[in-house]
Amino acid sequence: MITGALQGIGEGIARTFARHGANLILLDISPEIEKLADELCGRGHRCTAVVADVRDPASVAAAIKCAKEKEGRIDILVNNAGVCRLGSFLDMSDEDRDFHIDINIKGVWNVTKAVLPEMIARKDGRIVMMSSVTGDMVADPGETAYALTKAAIVGLTKSLAVEYAQSGIRVNAICPGYVRTPMAESIARQSNPEDPESVLTDMAKAIPLRRLADPLEVGELAAFLASDESSYLTGTQNVIDGGSTLPETVSVGI
Repeated sequence: MITGALQGIGEGIARTFARHGANLILLDISPEIEKLADELCGRGHRCTAVVADVRDPASVAAAIKCAKEKEGRIDILVNNAGVCRLGSFLDMSDEDRDFHIDINIKGVWNVTKAVLPEMIARKDGRIVMMSSVTGDMVADPGETAYALTKAAIVGLTKSLAVEYAQSGIRVNAICPGYVRTPMAESIARQSNPEDPESVLTDMAKAIPLRRLADPLEVGELAAFLASDESSYLTGTQNVIDGGSTLPETVSVGI
């Protein structure tokens, strides 16, 4: 099951998992998720779309019930659904603050709590959390609410990894830098409405690899963490940022 699967990183993960032969449950708040599921099914992949609001435990429970009736069980959960709205700490409204918390933290909590009991009963399950380099490693003006929530996901990842290791559950986090997604494009528009593309260009220039990640690259990392190839990994933070967190503040190198 992949949450927030319609676009961006979620879509990249869905397409990558499909290519690796996974049976997919695509969860999104938008009914448009049906179109992505139909496309993947048309290419020979097994795929079920469910519409749910991760903020609402009842909505999540109903979607998971529907998905399990079609697919039987959920072996892998990718908690990808998330949001980011720019705003300084003092200017951000309580509503925007809570919007981040409700989706980025409570949404992850709700979906995980709904899926985990069955994994524990089978003594097997893999959970991939979508965190960020923002919050736990770096910070940027205007992203305080987002940083707060993504740092919380790191703490949740580690806590769940310890709490349920003996139940055969592995929990790992992905910490992306900038990825070319609708979210990144939205951030660019909020930052510079007149020339958002220049913001994306400047982002790329600041990254040692000189480009933003492709969602499919994040998908490959998620596939690794969800596979038996990562069987001894749990509670980890896996950075995929093109080296953006590496440079010193001021370079004195040659």
